[in-house]
Amino acid sequence: MLLEQPKLQGSGSAIIHNYHRSIGAHISGDRLREQWQPVELERSIREFSGSAGQSFGAFLAPGLTLKLRGEANDYVGKGLSGGTIVIRAGHNASKRGDVLVGNTVLYGATSGKLFVAGQAGERFAVRNSGATAVIEGLGQHGCEYMTGGVVTVLGPIGLNFGSGMTGGLAYILRSEADHVLNPEFVQAHELQAEEERNLRRLLETHFALTDSPVALRFVTMRPPLPFVRIEPLHFQGTVDSAWRAVHLEQVDSLPTRAPDLLGIPARPAAPHYA
Repeated sequence: MLLEQPKLQGSGSAIIHNYHRSIGAHISGDRLREQWQPVELERSIREFSGSAGQSFGAFLAPGLTLKLRGEANDYVGKGLSGGTIVIRAGHNASKRGDVLVGNTVLYGATSGKLFVAGQAGERFAVRNSGATAVIEGLGQHGCEYMTGGVVTVLGPIGLNFGSGMTGGLAYILRSEADHVLNPEFVQAHELQAEEERNLRRLLETHFALTDSPVALRFVTMRPPLPFVRIEPLHFQGTVDSAWRAVHLEQVDSLPTRAPDLLGIPARPAAPHYA
């Protein structure tokens, strides 16, 4: 028997439960059946609240955005195919470093974006081949077998990061780079000027979508940002080409100074980058 679909609340968002699985696949399939021609899909945003079951946002198609206020189980964004997923649970969850998504997030993703104002379990972005993600911490084996895309981690990282990674780029805090990287596959590099500008714009987008106090701390920092680039030992592409595939959007009306949300005084505002 088919499970009932998430029910709408008065606000227009739907209450979601852990027995609602593969919601992105359902929505993308319906949209593609309605609009089967090979053209860009009309943009649509679906909002949910609660605890999503496995594979939330799986195979999400271009033009579709899923926003979840709550948490999600394993396999978020599995096979992500151009859509955007935003998950948050409020300021306190971000500040505490709550785990908002489970294991094996973005498994086999090919394109699209994921923004999570919290942490993830193990094997984040395993076999990711083109998606962009911002996460605020993750468990062991992050970016395992990754072949493309850009992953940014704003917090703690588990062991064996980058094992089997042959493509794509990751950005982690300099303070986290010791003892967690798999040196047989990846190495750390300092950021280039244009690269840092792109990273700052990505963090601004993360803050604009999630209202994350962790992201707010970084977007109001003056350069340089405390990140390093992680890339495969035998990286075949270029940093510029990796960022060109991200398709960064302009974000307006960002704060000029962060309040003391993390118990750490805010640094002076960064100069505006066009």
